[in-house]
Amino acid sequence: MTLPDAMAALRKGSWRTEERRYGREDGVALRSGQARKEPQMLTSSEPRKIFQGVATRSQMFSLFDRHRQMSSRFDGDVSALYAGEWFAIGEAEHDYMFDILPPLWIRGDTFAMREFMTGSVTSVFFTLQIDGAIRHFHSYCDLADTQSVGRMRQAINQCETRPLQTMTRDEQLEHIWSMTSDAYRGYSNDDHPQHLPGRRMIIVFSDGGTGRQKLLADLTDTEIAAKLPVHLRYLPDAIAA
Repeated sequence: MTLPDAMAALRKGSWRTEERRYGREDGVALRSGQARKEPQMLTSSEPRKIFQGVATRSQMFSLFDRHRQMSSRFDGDVSALYAGEWFAIGEAEHDYMFDILPPLWIRGDTFAMREFMTGSVTSVFFTLQIDGAIRHFHSYCDLADTQSVGRMRQAINQCETRPLQTMTRDEQLEHIWSMTSDAYRGYSNDDHPQHLPGRRMIIVFSDGGTGRQKLLADLTDTEIAAKLPVHLRYLPDAIAA
């Protein structure tokens, strides 16, 4: 497939960008053949880091909804799609979000946004001291689960205090998805009969520069390395918590 053909396919059907904030993703397996499953994080509200580094303001707003291209994003309960996502932000971005609306609640170094993302899932912002430095984080927590905020705090601390900077395969895939332009990523639909709907897909390029669509979960180690920034390519693998 040539690059123009691949780009055209990405813009067709469910690959179009939606403007509303709600969505749903079915992390399901292929109809036939053996393939890696989508990371468990896509069907679970367990905490997962979706971006490496500290997000700028524009990156932060983009990361608030990484699922905006899904055509079925208005269907059913989408809480598990968003709940558990987290990433680091700067102090200015943290304070900016604090000032937008009066918080739903403030508990010490943590506050929750009054505007909910979907159902009982809303933004929860943390200010944490990690290795002697004050750091700031955005997360999505399902407030219907009274333990979700505590689990999120624990997960962030555990991840950010690893003795060495490491990445799990799931974290690599999530960072790639977060940093890929909408024009080069999307979701499988009726134009992809070999896949069930709702699988995340991404364009990969050959050495000759031609692009083809591939399931995000099926990227090889070589393809992952090619899509990661140079400073993230050779980090040791971490055991997923």
